[in-house]
Amino acid sequence: MLIVLLGIDGSGKTTAANALATTLEKSGTKALLLSNHAARRRLSLLSARFGWHLPARLVDAIETTVRIFNVVVSHARARFFKGTVVMDRHLHCQLALRQANGLGRGRFLPWLLAALPAPDLIVHFDVEPRVAQERVTRRGTDQETLSDLQAFRAAYRSLPEFPDFVEVDANGSAEETLEQLRDAVALAPASTARS
Repeated sequence: MLIVLLGIDGSGKTTAANALATTLEKSGTKALLLSNHAARRRLSLLSARFGWHLPARLVDAIETTVRIFNVVVSHARARFFKGTVVMDRHLHCQLALRQANGLGRGRFLPWLLAALPAPDLIVHFDVEPRVAQERVTRRGTDQETLSDLQAFRAAYRSLPEFPDFVEVDANGSAEETLEQLRDAVALAPASTARS
């Protein structure tokens, strides 16, 4: 089974991904956790540290390249894994970021998304931008403006793929979010190729 978790920064998807993989392992199900980051946090920290003001298209090119590499490698690893694969982020994240930054979908990302094996379950962690911003501020490793988080959330909802996502209310505690995620996984039809 292939599960993909999506959501804006501060939605709790990485925490939930780790918790879900641990829960699956404890229940006797082999689980593989894969992260498909785009180096966005690292790039923003470096930009702040050195006072860089990189053009939006350059930032997108770097992030998209890193994201594509990670997603392709993750799918290659998932292909040979007999168990449940949990992916923290996917190409949808980059499509939403591009939309939020007014760059459009382009052609390659949608093509690649269609060419890769379809996940059995895509879960979108929906959270109020103010809640997400508070969480990002608390973790103290990066910064997000409220307007950027609002635009990112709206961009996710504008994706043509959005109606196929299972939505989880991520405004509550990590335990409450994990419980909703477990319910979604339990109801999802597992792929016969992997489960």
